[in-house]
Amino acid sequence: MTNGPLEFVSDQPASRVVFGQGSLNRVAEEVKRLGSTRAIVLSTPEQRADAEDVARRLGDLSAGVYDQAVMHVPIETARAAREEARRLNADCCVAIGGGSTIGLGKAIALESSLPILAIPTTYAGSEMTPIYGLTEAGIKKTGRDRRVLPKTVIYDPILTLTLPPKISGPSAMNAIAHCVEALYAHDGNPIISLMAAEGIRALSRAIPSVVKDPGDLHSRAQALYGAWLAGTTLGATSMGIHHKLCHTLGGTFNLPHAEVHTVILPHATAYNRDAAAGAMRTIANALGVSDAAEGLYDLAVRIQAPVSLRELGMPADGIERAAKLATASPYPNPRNLEYDGVFALIENAWHGRRPS
Repeated sequence: MTNGPLEFVSDQPASRVVFGQGSLNRVAEEVKRLGSTRAIVLSTPEQRADAEDVARRLGDLSAGVYDQAVMHVPIETARAAREEARRLNADCCVAIGGGSTIGLGKAIALESSLPILAIPTTYAGSEMTPIYGLTEAGIKKTGRDRRVLPKTVIYDPILTLTLPPKISGPSAMNAIAHCVEALYAHDGNPIISLMAAEGIRALSRAIPSVVKDPGDLHSRAQALYGAWLAGTTLGATSMGIHHKLCHTLGGTFNLPHAEVHTVILPHATAYNRDAAAGAMRTIANALGVSDAAEGLYDLAVRIQAPVSLRELGMPADGIERAAKLATASPYPNPRNLEYDGVFALIENAWHGRRPS
């Protein structure tokens, strides 16, 4: 914080949060609390069994299961899900899964205003934001609308026990990225900064234990706690270069969402190093290191997460296109988004170089 007058605006919508082991048992009670009687249960094809379990718990409150959620919410998938919700005469969405499934619930809510009950099984944080994303013709566009903020979120650490280390690690890095950007957002405030620092601290300490011992329920709970904080900070502030690049790369080259966040984060942090010195100190302190960008890279290596765009399948000739797209309509950012600098950032990320 500066020594000047303390002035800020905080305008933060809130979700009801039910947190703790076994809290999934309360799903029917929470749907009733929303005043709903016909819930469409959403999932990816891979998590259909989880969705069917939720539908069983809901009993007569379940209108049916729709298991076609996929990464980056293609507009065709969103339209099909909206039509299915109409066909089933659904009056709420219960989304169980990660950002893809919760994103599909948001796409339905955006047009229908159906309330969402989110049950996250990863650390993406999407459940705590009024932010949605849709991909059309290879371009991912994001927006904000309070209609898409889930009314209720059930955090049950037991549901994350089956999340393998190769997914847990990048998912947590994705959440850390939300906190990092909140700390240098132009519309941040002291409360959000506290939550962001605590989110980084909780996630960076929990996730190595989760990756080492996937059955460590205490660490799983700490990681979910960090994800809750991370999602809240993302929903309350504007996104900068990191999220701009991740949305561009993910939508354009169909790269895995959390892994792209993991790879880009150290380099986006290094890009802003000199323009946001206070945020860098807070990030480094939360990580327990001397340099924010290097500490984030080293954390990714420690949890054996991807560190290069090349290993995610991005073609080398895509660097120029990505840099042009990212700088064509830039997000607010501490350092201006200049083509040469962004090109160098993406090139370093493509090779997986440690930022210095």
